[in-house]
Amino acid sequence: MTAAPSESPRPSLERIRDDVRSMHGYAVQDARGFIKLDAMENPFGLPPALQTELGARLGALALNRYPGERGADLRRALAAHAQMPEGFELMLGNGSDELISLLAIACDLPGATVLAPVPGFVMYAMSAKLQGLKFVGVPLTADFELDEAAMLAAVAREKPSIVYLAYPNNPTANLWDDAVVERIVEAQGAQGGLVVIDEAYQPFAARSYIDRLARHGHVLLMRTLSKFGLAGIRLGYMMGPAALVAEIDKVRPPYNISVLNCECALFALEHADVFEAQARQIREERERLLTGLGRLPGVKTWPSDANMILLRVHDAAKTFEGMKARGVLVKNVSKMHELLANCMRLTVGTADENARMLAALEASL
Repeated sequence: MTAAPSESPRPSLERIRDDVRSMHGYAVQDARGFIKLDAMENPFGLPPALQTELGARLGALALNRYPGERGADLRRALAAHAQMPEGFELMLGNGSDELISLLAIACDLPGATVLAPVPGFVMYAMSAKLQGLKFVGVPLTADFELDEAAMLAAVAREKPSIVYLAYPNNPTANLWDDAVVERIVEAQGAQGGLVVIDEAYQPFAARSYIDRLARHGHVLLMRTLSKFGLAGIRLGYMMGPAALVAEIDKVRPPYNISVLNCECALFALEHADVFEAQARQIREERERLLTGLGRLPGVKTWPSDANMILLRVHDAAKTFEGMKARGVLVKNVSKMHELLANCMRLTVGTADENARMLAALEASL
C-alpha cells in the first residue's frame, strides 16, 4: 500500500499559473459504442492490401534511432503534392495544433496580438492566450460570412502579429468571399503582420489559396493530413516564404515527428489516389446528406466546403442527447459562441452512417 503524501499538494499546485488552473482542458468525447460523427474524421480506413504493405514498412523501421533524413523526404513529397511555389519552404508539425503553438512562440513580442474571425477553430485563441498574447475575435455575420468592415477596422486598430483565416472555416464549414479575404490579407500586410491561411479541410473544398500564395511575402499556408485520412498520425505542415519559415522553424522541438508518423505520411502520399477517391466519395455523400437534411422540418443548414455540416435546430441540447441515446455521436457547438445558438456540427460519414445519423436526428428533433 502506498503511503499518503506527507504534505498537502496545495503549495505545489500554486506553482501552476492561475489562468491555467482556471481553464478547462480540451474535451474529447468518449466515442466507444457510437457511430462517431463528431470530429471531422475520414470514415474510410486503408484497404486490406495497403494495411499489410504499410505494416511491413513500419515493422522494418529502426525504432531505436531518432528520426533522420526521412523527414526531409517527407517535406519534399508534401511540397510536390501541394504544388508549393518556387522559393518557398515547408515545415512539419505534430498536427496543425503544434504549428499554431509554434507561431505563438515565435511571434511572442511585447504587446503582440493574434486576431481571427469567431466562431472559429478554438486553438487560435487557446495557443495565443497560453503564450501570453492578446487574442481578438471578430464576430462573423449572422450567416457566418466575414464582416469585412469589422475585420479591416480590427486590423487597423490592433495591428496584430498574426491574422488567422480558416479556408474553409470550422465549425461553420463555409468558404468566405475571395475578394474580402484578399482585402484583409493586403491590409494585414500593409501594417507588417502575418496571415495564416488554414486549409485543414482542403481535400473537400472547391478552391485553395495555393495559387495566390506566391503573391505575398507575409502569408503562410497551413494544412494537415488529418482530413486527408490520417488523423491518427498527427501531422500538419506549413508553407511560406523560405526566410519566414526558417525563423519559425527555429522554435520547433527537435524530432517532433516520429519515424512512424513520417513513414505513414510518405506511404499515404505514394497512394494519394486512394485518399483522393475517398475525398471524392465524402464530397458526394455531403451533397446527399444536405439534401436529406433539407427535407427535415425545423432544420436549417448552411453551405459546406468541408467534411462537416453546420445546422440549427429548435433545441440543440435535446437533439444532441436524443441522437446520443440512439447511438450517434455528433458535436453540440451551441455553447461555443452566441452566433451558434442551437447549432450542431455533423461529420460526413459513410452512406450507411449518414442514413443512421439522419434517422437519429429526425427522431430527436
